[in-house]
Amino acid sequence: MRVLKTFLRPGWLLLAVFVVTFAAACFTVLAPWQLGKNSDTEHRNDLIRTAESTAPVPIDELAPAGRPLNPDSEWREVEVTGRYLDDEQTLIRLRSADERPSVEVVTPFQVAGGDRVLFIDRGYVRPGDNNRVDVAPAPTGEVTVTARLRKTESTSPGKEPRVENGQRTAYTIDTRLLGQSTGLNSENLYLQLSPNQPGSLGEIALPQLESGPYLSYGLQWLAFGVMAPLGAAYFIYSEVKARRAAKKTGDDTAAPPPPPRKDRERIRSQLREAGTFTGNDMTAKKTAEIGGGAAPADTDDEVKAKLAQRYRS
Repeated sequence: MRVLKTFLRPGWLLLAVFVVTFAAACFTVLAPWQLGKNSDTEHRNDLIRTAESTAPVPIDELAPAGRPLNPDSEWREVEVTGRYLDDEQTLIRLRSADERPSVEVVTPFQVAGGDRVLFIDRGYVRPGDNNRVDVAPAPTGEVTVTARLRKTESTSPGKEPRVENGQRTAYTIDTRLLGQSTGLNSENLYLQLSPNQPGSLGEIALPQLESGPYLSYGLQWLAFGVMAPLGAAYFIYSEVKARRAAKKTGDDTAAPPPPPRKDRERIRSQLREAGTFTGNDMTAKKTAEIGGGAAPADTDDEVKAKLAQRYRS
């Protein structure tokens, strides 16, 4: 019962709450988060491998007008014919290419034979002095290009497209917001221009086919979720073991309780008769015998000490 009361103290209760909360977070939030990112990365890698080994097809086969993009069709190359709307291009800031700052250029592309408009990422350019960006104009007239299907990106609040120094800029390729900004129709996809195409700029390389550290991170969170309760159990075991050892040691070395007060005079008499005295007591006794006096009575503390010594022997 005493052991149970020990673990009902605030410190142990806080430890229990922390361990339970941490373990639950590991199993329900942190590990699934990392393992989910690993699954997404593996799925993306599979799509890229398939796209690299598949020839381009007309865009209407994979992304017909007015239909949402099939996620399994992303990264596939398609062919489309039309003309660039160079006056409505947008500069996508805060990008990186070859580990250097860059700006990607997105230009609307009107598909031939209708009013369908697609946004094409033509590639990147390097910003110059004072972040000045010089972009080569897109070709005029009707052209046929090959590009990869990409699903639209999302935009954080406050990062919507805007006009700066006469140029439309944005931070993500969010086709819905780009459509609103340019006044053009938009879909839930855009095209990433393949190399050496009409209007292409700096080539945007495909993502590396690596799984990343997500799987190992997920397994680590699972391990932490198991180790936390085991660590708490070890601390509880150590506490119980230490308390049992301390209790046993205290019982072995404990002195006997003092005798009742009413029995002390009787005990003093028995000690005098048995001759149990220290050196000072013997001197006092001899002095009393020579001088005819009586030996001084033992104090209570002396009686207790002599009793304890006697019981131990």
